[in-house]
Amino acid sequence: MTARMDKRFAELKAENRPALVTYFMGGDPDYETSLQILKALPAAGADVIELGMPFSDPMADGPAIQLAAQRALKGGQTLARTLDLARQFREGNQTTPIVLMGYYNPIYIYGVERFLDDALAAGIDGLIVVDLPPEMDDELCIPALAKGINFIRLSTPTTDDKRLPTVLKNTSGFVYYVSMNGITGSALPDPSLIGGAVERIKAHTPLPVCVGFGVKTAEHARLIGASADGVVVGTAIVAQIAGSLTADGKASADTVNAVVTLVRGLASGVHAARLVAAE
Repeated sequence: MTARMDKRFAELKAENRPALVTYFMGGDPDYETSLQILKALPAAGADVIELGMPFSDPMADGPAIQLAAQRALKGGQTLARTLDLARQFREGNQTTPIVLMGYYNPIYIYGVERFLDDALAAGIDGLIVVDLPPEMDDELCIPALAKGINFIRLSTPTTDDKRLPTVLKNTSGFVYYVSMNGITGSALPDPSLIGGAVERIKAHTPLPVCVGFGVKTAEHARLIGASADGVVVGTAIVAQIAGSLTADGKASADTVNAVVTLVRGLASGVHAARLVAAE
């Protein structure tokens, strides 16, 4: 399964451009609408998709993603239904990598072995579990790697050179560099600092380094993509969904199109990143 992720990043390297990694919450605002969004993302320009697993206590997430999780849970979204989204997506797309992102609690309740088997069957390529540190690799990371599912780690500005090898030890797929401290959806980091941070991580690993937190526009994506292997956008997409909803929080006729329009713009920024950098 990890082959899908490796293949995608190899293709992008050959094209000399960074990946656009898009995040949204599974089941937000409802199952059918999120399935339509999921199916529309690759054509809009998403190279890798992070699919959020809704959880009632998402402590690392900002208000936009917390509200998305609440909408999804209210709409009846479960971990099993999030896997169903991936399964249905795979019926028409066998090439775009999907990473499940969220917290350990729902996976633990589901049962680790059962979850990994079902995730593999649904066509999941990787996991980002934000509340499992490397010291707990035996819980989920090692079993996931044994089944061929990437385990993707977060690195932050406070992850120093002493800590980095521990963080990277069992990481695969790519490294997600969280370009600032704090919750998701904060202000954009200084792009001039991104290059040095990416180089520092690359001194420890051959894996692609994708940078996220605070990216909202094509220009942001272009600036960060100049030095990163991928640009991760989440809060802006989730906010786009929220902004398109009706007064009672339901999907509108514009919900899917609002996401597609934003992602197309972000993709144009990512595609221009190296062109400008090379001038």
